Amino acid sequence: MARIILDAMGGDHAPRAACEGAVLALREDPGLTLLLMGDLDVIRPMVEGAQDVSGRLELHSAKELITNHESAAMAVRQKKDSALVKGMLMVREGGADGFVSAGSTGAVLVGGMLRLGRVPGIERPALAPLIPGEKGQWLLIDCGANIDCKPEYLAQFGLMGDAYMRKALGVPKPRVGLVNNGAEEEKGSLLYAAAHQLLKKEPIHFIGNVEARDIPADKADVIVCDGFDGNIILKYTEGVSAAMMAIIKRELTADLRSKIGALLARPAFRRVKKRMDYTEVGGAPLLGVRGAVVKAHGSSNAKAFASALRQAARMADSGVAQAIEESIGLQTL
Repeated sequence: MARIILDAMGGDHAPRAACEGAVLALREDPGLTLLLMGDLDVIRPMVEGAQDVSGRLELHSAKELITNHESAAMAVRQKKDSALVKGMLMVREGGADGFVSAGSTGAVLVGGMLRLGRVPGIERPALAPLIPGEKGQWLLIDCGANIDCKPEYLAQFGLMGDAYMRKALGVPKPRVGLVNNGAEEEKGSLLYAAAHQLLKKEPIHFIGNVEARDIPADKADVIVCDGFDGNIILKYTEGVSAAMMAIIKRELTADLRSKIGALLARPAFRRVKKRMDYTEVGGAPLLGVRGAVVKAHGSSNAKAFASALRQAARMADSGVAQAIEESIGLQTL
């Protein structure tokens, strides 16, 4: 039974969406306990109607707020009464198993490293969202936490991605691929060429280089890259997905024949929309820190918060952080 902290004040639609998401998650998962952290005068009235789950919902005061418009490092050091800082410390001290926030990405990264702490041996924690592909989901690591990387970082990203897919999603032997501009081993920049050689030596199922067009085509379960390339891949994927859905909707309503066809195919289109909906995933795990941390999308609604909370609980229950530590131990042998 996981105990997960939710930063109720972070996100574009907080605290209303965060509070509603917390109640939704509790109603969907009877094994979940949540610690809702924020300004009690604001959040308490928002959960008064949730008496059916009140026994598994704790309210904790955190009066300071870390915004996107301030230095993340400075804020994490100074705002000790913020949900982000207090929540990370509580996880570190064993008072909770995981932490979720839709607030400042930079603050979540800094808080994870400074207040929660890195897994021993991990040089750089990484953000790793799950993204829908042709036959399922694939993990992108890193998607923006580390812009400038060394080959050793990318090798560790591969280990962390492998551990997450095995433990959290039950993929027995994840296929790990390295983003590149060609399938040949010698392709790419000096960074990627060196990373390729390191990944070959790791105790994972490394399948080699993966070109951009093959990323969504079920070629790999884990896609490794630096944070700069990863963020471009992530944002482009989101943009293409939105554009394709808009094109399909427009064409299906263009004439009477299309409208009739759309009516008949409505169940299939609903399934496609569900698979492409980011709120079904909830957020990006921060891998490499000593606990289950999920960075939810800044525009998260109640459904997205609930999904992020379930994701954090799954990470905690399956022992992702411990698996990463074991993988790093194997790396150093």
